[in-house]
Amino acid sequence: MDLTYTPEEEDFRARLREWLAEALPALPPRPSPRDWPARRAYDLGWQRMLYDAGYAGVHWDASPTVRLIFLEETEKAGAPYVGANFVGLLHAGPTIAAEGTPVQRERWLPPILRGEEVWCQGFSEPDAGSDLAALRTRAWRDGDAYVVSGSKIWTSHAEVADWCELLVRTDATAPRHRGITWLAMRMDAPGVTVRPLRTLAGSAEFAEVFLDEVRVPVADRVGDENDGWRVTMVTLSFERGTAFAGEVVACRRVLGELAAEARRNGRWDDPALRRRLGTLNAEFRALWRLAQWNVSEAEERGGVPGVGGSVFKLRYSHARQDLYDTAADVLGPDALDLDRPWVLDRLTSLSYTIAAGTSQIQRNIVAERVLGLPKGR
Repeated sequence: MDLTYTPEEEDFRARLREWLAEALPALPPRPSPRDWPARRAYDLGWQRMLYDAGYAGVHWDASPTVRLIFLEETEKAGAPYVGANFVGLLHAGPTIAAEGTPVQRERWLPPILRGEEVWCQGFSEPDAGSDLAALRTRAWRDGDAYVVSGSKIWTSHAEVADWCELLVRTDATAPRHRGITWLAMRMDAPGVTVRPLRTLAGSAEFAEVFLDEVRVPVADRVGDENDGWRVTMVTLSFERGTAFAGEVVACRRVLGELAAEARRNGRWDDPALRRRLGTLNAEFRALWRLAQWNVSEAEERGGVPGVGGSVFKLRYSHARQDLYDTAADVLGPDALDLDRPWVLDRLTSLSYTIAAGTSQIQRNIVAERVLGLPKGR
């Protein structure tokens, strides 16, 4: 992997910095983190600005190096995160680009890039979270449609989504990892009920989704019937391998802010705290290099990340928790104030060892697919 930059790539960086310097001051005030309809409008507005400036397709169409430059510069500049659009841009969109038909790519990808449609992810179920192959949501064929009944949980942004990447069981007699199909379901279809779930931080970006004989056209199936597990592994490889790359840059920025706050409030005199900050700095520098490696590997694999994504996701999720635990030490009693910087981030960091596959699942993947250890019984 060559991590040096060509003159053309440095020119891209310079032009991006110039555009960000002009675009960011023109943004409206960020809405409340608890107001998801307003956050949807804000996030899609930012996506439209990226589209009009020619940057919307960087996640999909650019070289690995250009992609990383984009993530690095937008995070350093404090640009908005993809937010409500993250499933479409970072999970469903890349999966459809890799596995969808030409008609499906033409139907779904441009609206995601233009900031017109939001996607959510309907994978986990009350009894099938980490053990995703145990999912029970059923779908049976009825002419040119599937009829879907069941329920999903922890469905990110379901209440503001237009589409759902949905896993269903289409063959109850097949082995667990077979008989699963990947569907794209409209969230306004008859029979879909969304019940928001309030988080520890007071927001409602997750929801339960109940499906009562929802009809999904066969034309909205991505991949073959009963081949959904393989398609899902493509989705999860994006989620674990490249979707968090920009967040590493954000964590490095937060680390610098923590050091500045510690100097301001006198906590810098604590040698144990300085040692923790130094260790975290090394952690996130190493994670950024691993993110670069994963993105480059994805390019060599036709755009699909490999098992290195599990190594990255495992370490990153714990490093993020360590970062915001350290933030609490820097803040002292103010760490109980939800209106202070980093406090909400500390609460949400608790979910990172669960989201996109638990740390236990990632350890199993690393043990079996990287180290070649036998499967547990």
